[in-house]
Amino acid sequence: MKLRNRTRTLALSTALAATLALAACGADNESDSDSSGGEGSNGGGSESIEASGALAGAGASSQQAAMEAWQAGFEGEYPDVQFSYDPAGSGAGREQFIAGTTAFAGSDAALDEEELAAAQERCGGGEIFELPNYISPIAVVFNLEGVDELNLTPQTIAGIFTGAITTWNDPAIAEDNPDAELPSTTITPVHRGDDSGTTDNFTDYLFQAAPDVWTSEPDGEWPLEGGEAANGTSGVIEVVTSTDGAVTYADASRAGDLGVANIAVGEEFVAPSPEAAAAVVENSPALEGRGEYDFAIELNRLTESADEYPIVLVSYHVGCIQYDEEQTANNVKAFMGYVISEDGQAAASENAGNAEISDTLREQAQTAVDAITAG
Repeated sequence: MKLRNRTRTLALSTALAATLALAACGADNESDSDSSGGEGSNGGGSESIEASGALAGAGASSQQAAMEAWQAGFEGEYPDVQFSYDPAGSGAGREQFIAGTTAFAGSDAALDEEELAAAQERCGGGEIFELPNYISPIAVVFNLEGVDELNLTPQTIAGIFTGAITTWNDPAIAEDNPDAELPSTTITPVHRGDDSGTTDNFTDYLFQAAPDVWTSEPDGEWPLEGGEAANGTSGVIEVVTSTDGAVTYADASRAGDLGVANIAVGEEFVAPSPEAAAAVVENSPALEGRGEYDFAIELNRLTESADEYPIVLVSYHVGCIQYDEEQTANNVKAFMGYVISEDGQAAASENAGNAEISDTLREQAQTAVDAITAG
């Protein structure tokens, strides 16, 4: 069976400078009209929240570009909040949140059962929220001189990252790229060296889509020996950029000028795009056994629809429904309200190239935001 090629354009723009300028203008207006400077509109304008002091989060580096836009817009509405986000990786973010050193975490994977219990304990035995606020395709990103476009099946990708396929002119790659002049360059697979939700999502895809080749259970820590390792999304992209023949997996918005592979889905090869990522999320079921305000999902990796892209990353914001301190609760409530608002999602999409959440996801998330309190 020969698959047909469908190319999609991953349209990315960098609008952070404009966002920052608007945020600064908003901050000036806020200061002129309100001497306390601590009230905002919760992003969607539904209520006024008194927010001030420090708000710290940590976690997924995939969210970094979106977080820059969110921070700019949020600080424009809430200039008395000193916001910080450490893109230390999903695993580190979950650990810091559970330890109580941050108010929320960014995570490219939902909490597992052990983490869920620990997070509930950190939240005083109460409920937590997991909001899928950032949706983006994970691209197979490569640097191969003379080759700008590649088609890859899940079995071929698995073979590359297990080390079974070692050169770019391997017959398995050549079969799906008959018009490409593939060199005999050695393949250098690059994986994340830190505990990463991107790794968890990527290995989950390989485990489901190519089980005969990829036999390792999904994990946030790279399960195999060999290959090159680098920390964070920026780290793996830097290695691939400087290494001819290198290939990695990373948030598609960070691919830059590197090559991005089309992935076999059903009868076609599909390129990553925000629209295709959002489509597969819309058709994925909720995880069972979660709380009222926990909206984690089970991604449909085995879709055969060419309108969907299965190597998708859903990055969550994880926090408490009830915080010990009113200031922390107000700050988290205000920030999450801005993130899920239409303005917040548009700002992130313009800066990071991710998909905006749907109205259904926004309405779900708003129930959690409305419930955040102190006690």
